[in-house]
Amino acid sequence: MQTAFIQGMGIGASLIIAVGAQNAFVLKQGIKRAYPFPIALTCSLIDALMITAGVAGLGQLILAVPAIKHLASFGGAAFLLWYGFNALRSSFKSQGLQTGDTEAADSFRKAMITTLAISFLNPHLYLDTVVLLGSISTKFDTEVRGWFGAGAVLASFIWFFSLSFGARLLAPVFSRPAAWRYLDRFIWLTMWSIALAILWPYFQGRGF
Repeated sequence: MQTAFIQGMGIGASLIIAVGAQNAFVLKQGIKRAYPFPIALTCSLIDALMITAGVAGLGQLILAVPAIKHLASFGGAAFLLWYGFNALRSSFKSQGLQTGDTEAADSFRKAMITTLAISFLNPHLYLDTVVLLGSISTKFDTEVRGWFGAGAVLASFIWFFSLSFGARLLAPVFSRPAAWRYLDRFIWLTMWSIALAILWPYFQGRGF
């Protein structure tokens, strides 16, 4: 039981703590101090839902029905390209972070819709949490498999809340317009790189 829980935390953390679309968005919102708690909670709960589904066997269903993977791939890539373009366009504006007004920068509704979109439209959510973690969990006996999932869920909660609230420590740096431009361009490169990685197998004719 203890071994499964610790391995779940370690493997879950290794998949979650990486430069990705969701982490880049959480980081930016955290720096702006724009709804850090609900965004961190939403990302954590989504991960918890997907990890639980993967441990329960949903990953095998996704592998058995390729159309689900293709739909998620094209929809996710389109969203990442659009979001990355907006970040690139924003990087050409002269702006600094005014910490007193950051909460009003985006509406709560917009922030939550974007959080849901950048999570559910990212194919890596399904491939990492559902398929990969779900597959790894099968090496454990049924009675301790849940502990593996619980460890991965805990790693997700720790990471997203640490990232969301820890990002505010960078706020003084982002009071300078140049720093904000670099962050937006970093987000643009991240989003487009992930979108290209998703679509590349289709360009090579190996996606279907």
